[in-house]
Amino acid sequence: MTTRVRFAPSPTGLFHVGSARSALFNWLFARHTGGVFLLRIEDTDADRNREEWVDVIIASMAWLGLQPDEGPFRQSDNTQQHAAAVEALFDHGYLYACACTGEEVQSRKGDNKTPGYDGYCRERNVPRGSTTALRFKVPFDGLTIVNDEVRGRIEFQNAVLDDFVVAKSSGAVLYNMANVVDDRADLITHVVRGEDHISNTPKQQLIWQALSAATGEEIALPNYAHLPLLVDAQRKKLSKRKDPVSVASFRDQGFLADAFVNFLGLLGWSPKGEEKATREAMIADFQLSDVNQSPAFFDVAKLTNLNGAYLRELSLDAFIEASLPWLAPTEGAWSPEGHVVPWPADRFKGEVFRAIAPVVQERVAILSEVPAMVDFLFLENAPVDAAAWEKVVTGDADAARILDAAMSSYETAPFEAVQLHEVTLQFGEALDLKLRKVQAPIRVAVTGKSVGPPLFESLAVLGREEVLRRLSLARDVAGTSK
Repeated sequence: MTTRVRFAPSPTGLFHVGSARSALFNWLFARHTGGVFLLRIEDTDADRNREEWVDVIIASMAWLGLQPDEGPFRQSDNTQQHAAAVEALFDHGYLYACACTGEEVQSRKGDNKTPGYDGYCRERNVPRGSTTALRFKVPFDGLTIVNDEVRGRIEFQNAVLDDFVVAKSSGAVLYNMANVVDDRADLITHVVRGEDHISNTPKQQLIWQALSAATGEEIALPNYAHLPLLVDAQRKKLSKRKDPVSVASFRDQGFLADAFVNFLGLLGWSPKGEEKATREAMIADFQLSDVNQSPAFFDVAKLTNLNGAYLRELSLDAFIEASLPWLAPTEGAWSPEGHVVPWPADRFKGEVFRAIAPVVQERVAILSEVPAMVDFLFLENAPVDAAAWEKVVTGDADAARILDAAMSSYETAPFEAVQLHEVTLQFGEALDLKLRKVQAPIRVAVTGKSVGPPLFESLAVLGREEVLRRLSLARDVAGTSK
């Protein structure tokens, strides 16, 4: 039988990194087994769904390179099948009408803290109507057993499973029912999802088995695999309010899709050999039985380091192309959300960036760091780090003579990085100052910052005339602070 898996997100918010991990593991399993990966948008919660979130899901999946073999389908297109399944279960005695309100259920419970419905309407033969929901009759005795490919055998006592609602009084079919109907229609063989769905699984198995009996259409239960929770540094579940959980935000910060996918693959599983692995290597190695049960730490620092390694492996042309949305976005092309290029469009010069790109590539971990590394090249006056300026230009007694020597030497020296380094070393020795001391006011005068790309490569790319102009401006105020 062909393996068929599905990723079934609900469009009720930002596309979460946990959802992306689930999508990836489904995709890896399908590719490893030669199966089918299906995308189904579960959009039947009209009160919470938003169409723009559907667009975010599809765009994020495309960015990650997790293209489905089938879909995207809409769960809302299957409402007739959902309703028909409800009727079949009701006709065969698996469901009953319930007129209880939430307040009535709670008042009967009193101080009993046990969650769930007390079965009050189960044997009352309440007629169906516009004020009645439909509940599933859970067997009183026995076990519902889930054979989980990650967690092994999980047993649920039927006696503690309440008679859960499958359809509201409005007729709207709820998640567990719709999910099972769709999985049966799609012939899903494996359900791979987060561990927060474990509690849904016995209910879904009961519905599945009841539908097979009620309809006479015997479809084998899927295999289940529940993936470990994603946690923060305090080993608490990732918070949508406190933690970076939006896939789009990582794209907009300048993480590469390949690096991000590689990192997601390490959240509860790891490929054989090195953690840094291609998609092909992950596909070859992936087994559901190798997925861990323990919570997985979403370590942004580790992701950032991994992304830096991926950036350094890009060809120069690929690095330049990847950087352009942060440097010179074009109309109609994708650009990072909220990013504003810090210079007028006509000041950006592709050939200038290409000249400095090799040394920038070695120093950035994410692409959003690139503009601050090169802004001094494209702004008439580089943004100045006030603290650095005061420390090594206005506040350093040696700054004036360093800048005088630099201007004198740079006026005639060949304007290439190697030669600039050499003449700077020479006049530094003449001043009896170490190279590090000499470089500091020159760097801040020219780039506005105390850190950045290598100084002499930066000077060479900026050019003699502009370097001398900026050194002169700094010289006018060098050593003036009291």
